[in-house]
Amino acid sequence: MSETETPTTPSPVSRFFDRVGRYAVAGVEEIGNGGVLVVETFFWLFLGPSRKQPVRTSAVFAQMMEMGILAIPIVALLVSAIGTMLAIQGIYSLRIFGAESRVTIGIAFSVVREFGPLITGILVAGRSGSALAARIGTMKINQEIDALKVMGINPTRFLAVPALLAMMIMMPTLTIFADFMGLLAAGLYVEFDLGISLAAYFDEIRDVLTTADVWHGLIKSLIFGGLIAIIGVVNGASVQGGAEGVGKVTTRAVVQSISAIIVVDMVFAFLATR
Repeated sequence: MSETETPTTPSPVSRFFDRVGRYAVAGVEEIGNGGVLVVETFFWLFLGPSRKQPVRTSAVFAQMMEMGILAIPIVALLVSAIGTMLAIQGIYSLRIFGAESRVTIGIAFSVVREFGPLITGILVAGRSGSALAARIGTMKINQEIDALKVMGINPTRFLAVPALLAMMIMMPTLTIFADFMGLLAAGLYVEFDLGISLAAYFDEIRDVLTTADVWHGLIKSLIFGGLIAIIGVVNGASVQGGAEGVGKVTTRAVVQSISAIIVVDMVFAFLATR
């Protein structure tokens, strides 16, 4: 460049496409990191004992307690509220056609196939997914992950595998509990409003639902659990900066987890009803 030449300023269009390209590359990188994490998880799960680095059972149970057992009160509260709202709106809508006694059918399908796993996934993502991202991000900033590598401990086996296993075990378990609480709360309102006893209510639910309906919700919850754990670990491991960086990756982990859950739920529901 000659002395008389001045550097040109990129046009707004160039800056826009540059920003889009950077975001696209970062997104592909995160997806790739998630895929690598899944492969490494199965590697250490099955081949860890032969390398004298088995997955710590105590860590898995500790994560199950944190992600599952301690989440029972909030899951019970919110799913019961959702079940009650479904009963209220269902009775109100069907009363127009004089068919409010058939509200049980809509409640059964809505809770077991959709709202049970969906609400549980969103709650666990906000509660445990954020905590997982914050914990791993803090460890990375404090160079604790580098210390694990120096000691010969694989960080994926030590941190990611217990969290992923615990999440995929507890999500279906919490979903079963959420289904029961949602149906029970809805049944109590149906009994109050329509005078249908709980025994008759659950008899009708048993006649309406099939094993496939229950498995529909449980398989979705299993996928949700894997997504929450993978997104939390990947975001935590990508932290940059100090405490502000931890806050950013924690927020991003929650947003990405909930977005992924809703999108996967939509696709799963579409494919399962074809």
